[in-house]
Amino acid sequence: MKSEHNLVIIVGSVREGRFGPAVSSWVAEQADAHGGFDVHVVDLAEVDIPLELPAASPKYAGDDYPRPAGMAPLTSALSEADAFVVVTPEYNHSYPASLKAAIDWHFTQWTAKPVAFVSYGGAAGGRHAVLHLENVLTELHAVTIRDGLAFPDYFTAWRDGRPLAPEAPGYAKTMLDQLAWWADALRTARETAPYPA
Repeated sequence: MKSEHNLVIIVGSVREGRFGPAVSSWVAEQADAHGGFDVHVVDLAEVDIPLELPAASPKYAGDDYPRPAGMAPLTSALSEADAFVVVTPEYNHSYPASLKAAIDWHFTQWTAKPVAFVSYGGAAGGRHAVLHLENVLTELHAVTIRDGLAFPDYFTAWRDGRPLAPEAPGYAKTMLDQLAWWADALRTARETAPYPA
């Protein structure tokens, strides 16, 4: 039986030839097998995300924030999520501009919700990107999960859409177990009292 927890897996890269969809597909498969979530994949390449932001901050504008109509499915998915997995590459020791723009167009959608990270890249496996994302999402009052997944040298470490490392599914289960625990705890807390932002 599926949990009532909604998990949104965000494909963070929109670059031509990106590897993100392969990683997110595998993560979604692991999350489905876990059984703790209803899984939804959101691909930022399919969303209208302008880099130019309105003068007002979404922190203060709330539901009246003037987002483009094409962003409505993303905003709705983020609002309804109980937890997130962000799938990100590492570009120049950080994460993609598409991901930063998607984050910056929103505020309360991240508040008091858990976020886990799955990264991929060269020797560092995308860890620099995750360190930066942890800082940004903490500022938005999200709760970042310690145990994520990092795939160094993904171009040789994956075959046929799957990681070659036999321990990868076990690490994914640990991440998802922690994410499910936090999703339950934080949703209960949000339902009990408004978050003091």
